[in-house]
Amino acid sequence: MHSIIVNGRGPLRGTFSVPGDKSISHRAIMLSSIANGVSKLEGFATGEDCMNTVKAFRSLGVNIDRKDTLTVEGKGLHGLKEPGETIDTGNSGTTMRLLLGILAGQSFRTVITGDESLRQRPMRRVTQPLREMGAMISGRDGADFAPLTVKGTNLHPIRHVSPIPSAQVKSAVLLAGLYADGETSVTEPLLSRDHTERMLRFFGAELNTDGTTVRIKGGQELKGRNFSIPGDISAASFFILGACMIPDSKITITNVGVNPTRTRMIDVLRSSGAKITLSGARDEALEPAADITVEWSKLDPFKIGPADMPGLLDEIPALAVAAAFSGGESVIRGASELRVKETDRIKALAADLKNLGADVREQEDGLLIQGVETLKGSEVDSFGDHRIAMAMTIAGMISREETTILNTECINTSFPEFIDTLRILAPDSEIRITD
Repeated sequence: MHSIIVNGRGPLRGTFSVPGDKSISHRAIMLSSIANGVSKLEGFATGEDCMNTVKAFRSLGVNIDRKDTLTVEGKGLHGLKEPGETIDTGNSGTTMRLLLGILAGQSFRTVITGDESLRQRPMRRVTQPLREMGAMISGRDGADFAPLTVKGTNLHPIRHVSPIPSAQVKSAVLLAGLYADGETSVTEPLLSRDHTERMLRFFGAELNTDGTTVRIKGGQELKGRNFSIPGDISAASFFILGACMIPDSKITITNVGVNPTRTRMIDVLRSSGAKITLSGARDEALEPAADITVEWSKLDPFKIGPADMPGLLDEIPALAVAAAFSGGESVIRGASELRVKETDRIKALAADLKNLGADVREQEDGLLIQGVETLKGSEVDSFGDHRIAMAMTIAGMISREETTILNTECINTSFPEFIDTLRILAPDSEIRITD
């Protein structure tokens, strides 16, 4: 099991880019695969999670050529083939949940599974509405846990009202809606990230949006497209965090996706005093992007509530570290969804930040964090969660002593270039990987 040992000794400085957006990359492969014609994708994310999506669609008969540009030969809505073996989506919940929506409308049977962590994560929030559409899905505890068996069938439309804002639930139902005979709708209590809606329109589908309700008619054929995927703002968040907190830091991250449903972290940090500017904004055909410049600044405490969560849930690990270094008590509430991620992120963050000397009180749906003047070095654990691993690495950069982060192989699921990038930005710091 790999560990990262960090001795922070200087600022972060430089101009760089981060891998393509993970959420967009998953969806790009899926829609390109069920579109008619060839799609060429630039900037595709290189992490294991997105490559598991590539492997899944290759097993379904799609030709995908990975060079500088990813080329996908789409098979159309009904051109996928029954896989010869179980589809293993690894640690990627996005792959499993969205793929269920597509598999539900096929004419064959598929078994889908994941690694030990993913097999413990709930799937009923997706399988239940798909079953209401007529999907035949079976698995452990009433199809709540993988492995799951999906026998494709003719689907009928539903009006799904989701009790939580979830882009994965919404996307799975909308993708299944392409195979339904009629109009399918999804209503959320708050608007979740809208990458699927944007991409469906980009590939030629018509959707109607009214507030937090989106509707799609079945039977719409998609057309292959060429496009560039912007950098992942969730990956960028860890460097944004570091530059905010490490004295004399100044970085520019180029071509980052700034979809309005994903930029709440920037709003929170700016409101607490962070010096963050966006420049070179461009509204691409698919997603908006910009360059993000961050300078060191003293942070004030902040409050985050349930209404904020759809726009920054993945960034809570980074924000929790920022809160530990701010001048007062920060409040993070409404984040109970973090209990069922790759690990229980609320529990993991509380344990790790306490080990680093922060004053943290764990709540059922979040954290209360009293900022301290400095963090101490210690040994912390990623608990197999890539975002915890990267957040704790940045925390180690601002600790006054050496910090060891255990179990860091998980970083490869989303950002295998993370450590190399950090070393380039902080050449005076000691950052090493051990077995």
